Amino acid sequence: MEETAENGTHPHEPHGNGLSSRLNWLRAGVLGANDGIVSTAGLVVGVAAATTSSSAILTAGIAGLSAGAISMAAGEYVSVSTQRDSERALLSKERRELAEEPDFELAELAQIYQGKGLSPETARQVAHELTAHDAFTAHAEAELGLDPTDLTNPWQAAISSAISFTVGAVLPILAILLPPVTWRIPVTFVAVLIALVLTGSISARLGGSNPRRAILRVVIGGALAMAVTYGIGQIAGVSGL
Repeated sequence: MEETAENGTHPHEPHGNGLSSRLNWLRAGVLGANDGIVSTAGLVVGVAAATTSSSAILTAGIAGLSAGAISMAAGEYVSVSTQRDSERALLSKERRELAEEPDFELAELAQIYQGKGLSPETARQVAHELTAHDAFTAHAEAELGLDPTDLTNPWQAAISSAISFTVGAVLPILAILLPPVTWRIPVTFVAVLIALVLTGSISARLGGSNPRRAILRVVIGGALAMAVTYGIGQIAGVSGL
């Protein structure tokens, strides 16, 4: 017989309230790494097409990594801060409504559960019991889809984005610098495309979408970015710009 927890659920089943949030962060991390791979690969391939100088390629790679990581962190911080402000405003409004119109809010909560398929009697009973236990949390989750104890964190988003972008950006920098000069660009193309296959597959599985389509999109995008910057680098190198 399978072991079950005290509440009757299987101990290995993901029933935590933060599961969706954790999956979103993981998905964002994979996408951040993907951005780091593609943008940095495009940059170093373009420079490598124009010059064989390792110091120039390394400088460009580090500059792209630093600028990209900071940009990602700043963008995520601003975006998530705005989202958090909106969440707090909604929660504040809900708390005020509970204090001013408790009967109306109770009826509204019962109506929500009735709309989900419960009978009117059961919906009212559920609303009464949840309100007695924790009215604010019950209304926040049912009406707003928010857990008051698990709001988005802008600093966490910023740091996660910067780290994931940096991890992704390191790959093309190493791939372009470690091989002999004649093998730099081919090795980088192969390494980047393999990495994009992995990130595309992971992001698709996390999102429950078709892995082939996701992989095809990121691989084509990455290959196109490198091809374009390679062509620009070749033109710049030949013309001596």
